[in-house]
Amino acid sequence: VQLQASGGGLVQAGGSLRLSCAASGSIFSINAMGWYRQTPGKQRELVAHVTSGGSTRYADSVKGRFTISRDNTNKTVYLQMSSLKPEDTAVYYCAASNYAVVYTRPYWGQGTQVTVSS
Repeated sequence: VQLQASGGGLVQAGGSLRLSCAASGSIFSINAMGWYRQTPGKQRELVAHVTSGGSTRYADSVKGRFTISRDNTNKTVYLQMSSLKPEDTAVYYCAASNYAVVYTRPYWGQGTQVTVSS
């Protein structure tokens, strides 16, 4: 499974960005998909994930501001980020798993930088 992320960039605080991640390869086996983020010196943290059935889970820090969605036909996952804050600045990674939760043996995409200026 290969994951290709896009959509990062520079945005002012309060603005919005939409990240996309398309899977290719053995996509028939993919179950959960999601997004992580990482800042220098910190562990990668789960931002949001969505199961093949559409159940979602969010980190407390992004609830009400970020929305994860997916296209099961194309195995593409999206992250709509609104009301962005400087603390959302990070490298965002998409992930996919053959299991019900994305943090079990995930495949990783390349990171995409999101920078929120104050």
